[in-house]
Parts: sequence; C-alpha cells; structure tokens
Amino acid sequence: MSGFLATALSGAAATCSGLGLARFAYVPLFPAMVAAGWVDGGGAGLLGAANLAGYLAGVLAAPRLAPRLGVRRCLALGMALAALSFAACAANLGLGWFALWRGLSGLGGGFLMGLAGPAVLAVIPASRRGMASGIVVAGVGSGIALGSLLVPLLVPLGLAWAWLGLAAAVLGFWALAAPHWPSPPAMPPARPGARPKAAALLLAYGLSGAGMVAPMVYIADLAARGLGLGLGAGALIWLVFGGGAICGTLLGGRAADRIGAVLAFRLWLVAQLGALALGLVPAAPALLAAAALGGFAGVGVTAVTLALVRQRAGERAAALWSGTSASYGVCQAVVAFALAALFAATGESHQAVFGAGLVLSAGALLVALKV
Repeated sequence: MSGFLATALSGAAATCSGLGLARFAYVPLFPAMVAAGWVDGGGAGLLGAANLAGYLAGVLAAPRLAPRLGVRRCLALGMALAALSFAACAANLGLGWFALWRGLSGLGGGFLMGLAGPAVLAVIPASRRGMASGIVVAGVGSGIALGSLLVPLLVPLGLAWAWLGLAAAVLGFWALAAPHWPSPPAMPPARPGARPKAAALLLAYGLSGAGMVAPMVYIADLAARGLGLGLGAGALIWLVFGGGAICGTLLGGRAADRIGAVLAFRLWLVAQLGALALGLVPAAPALLAAAALGGFAGVGVTAVTLALVRQRAGERAAALWSGTSASYGVCQAVVAFALAALFAATGESHQAVFGAGLVLSAGALLVALKV
C-alpha cells in the first residue's frame, strides 16, 4: 500500500470509528433500545443529543489538546473513548448511565473528526489533497454502512452483544490505523476576527448540520416504528444512508475541484433540502430516496466544506476547519436537544422533527448564497 493511500485510509479509519460508528451506529440501535424497554422514545432521542453535545466539546478541545499531547495521542484517545463507551453501554444501568457514555463517545468522535482530516492533508502533496479529503470523510459513510450491517446481525443475540460487537470493531480499526497516523507540523494560529464570508460559511455549515439532526437520529426509527416496517427495514434505510454518504463524500471533493467549492457547497445543500422534503412523505419509496439523498448531501457536504476551507484559508485551513466543525457541533447539539423535546411533546411525531429539519436546511441554503 502506498504511503499516500495508507495515510488517507488511516484518517478514514478514524472518522469511520469516531462518527460512522461511535455516533451513527446508534441510529439503527435507537428503535431496538426502545423495543427492548431499555429507554423510551424521548430518552432515546436524548441520548442522541448527549452524543452531539460530547462531539461539540471534542471539536472545541481538540486543537488545544493536540499541541500538548500530539496529534497521534489525541487520535488514540478518541479511539479509546469510542471503544470504551460502546463496551460500557452493554450494561443496562439506566438513562443517566447511557447519557454519560454516549456523551463521552461524542467527545472521542470530536477529537477524531477535528484532527484526522487536517492532519492527513498537512502531510499530503497539494495535488492529491482533494482525493485525500474525499477518502478521509468517506470513512463516515463507511462506518454508517458497517453499523447498519452489524447491528441487525448482533441485536438478535441481545443488545449487550450489539454494543460489544461495535466496541470490537473500533478496536480493530484502531489497530490497523495507528501505525499510519501522520505527525503533522504544528497548526498556525488563527488570525483574529473573521471575514464576513468566513462567518457566512460557519453559519451555513452549522445550519446544514442542524437540519441533518432529524435524519441522522430519527430516520431508522421512522422506518421501523413510524411506518411500521420493523427493525430490519430501519437497518436497511440506514445502510442506504451510508451508501449515499460514501458517494457524496467521494464525489464532493472532485466536484469542488471541477466546478468550484462554492457552487458545489450550494448544490449539496439543495440536495439536502430535497432529502428532508422526501422524509415528510409517509411512504417507504420516498423514505428510501430520502435516505440515499440525505446521506449523499448531509454527509457529503463535509468533504465539500473541507475543500472550501482549504481554498479559503490555505495554510491556516486547520484553524478554520476547527471553527467550522465547532459551528456544526454547536448547531447540532442545540437542535438535537430541542428535537428530543419536540419528539416527546408531540407524541413521538417524526413529521414534526423532519419538518424542523426542512426549515433549518432551507436556512442553510439561503446563507450559503452569501458564502
């Protein structure tokens, strides 16, 4: 394996574990947790919000922690938190216990997502950075797809085995990736203040993340319980979402190079808007299309944003990427708690949470016109 490919895939293993599994494998577990009586629907939504809050803390802490511990140690810490949190959730010790560990899982995911991409791009030749960014972010979609395959296989053995199986998967990725993680030079400090267009990018990307909370937390439950299709259908919908995410991230970097990162960013947000609209149609074919388009746009926009950040900030891209990741985390965390409350207050209405996501996605597109 070439040095370029090994380095890029090591970053993909980090995003696969930190987001694809540590956050998103919970989506097909959501209806299984409710069906088994471990939590109710509102509690399950709250656990998704706890993970997002932890993620926010992780992306904010990562650039401050990396100079002290080193990027490689921070990535190892993120993997350790992801694996340990999965193992801890195998014990049904109540909502507070799950919330603690889902929060720590998000913290580890924040370390991994905040550091892996910039670290890989810092040691990759400029001519290959577009391809590398697509590979690194495609790890998220790969983890989504893997979780959607593993969870249905493991849940019949018991929820505890599902959690432990996911922990084992993270440990495996850690062992494979760690020898190839880069040791990039120190990140240049961020310049004080933000240009208006940089502020618009932060807001648009944050609103995009807020709009994607509904499908990222509730889409499998919508299929399984909302449409009454069962846990298998929920896992299938999530697999389709993951497949769309892989395509959206791999094509996102190439689109940014070919048509420009700004135009690609806007087009991906248009696709996200369409995905949320399809999620409001109470029919299985529409939900299938919503999952594919939602994964393509909602995860793929991260690869486009990474390309746009690199174009705008140059050698200071790592600092701006930290800011965009933090904006994404803040908006997702706030909206996740709000949607958990809305979901409980409306008698577990999926229409309500997807409608809110549609409005937020429309806001992201409007702001993106100023980027």
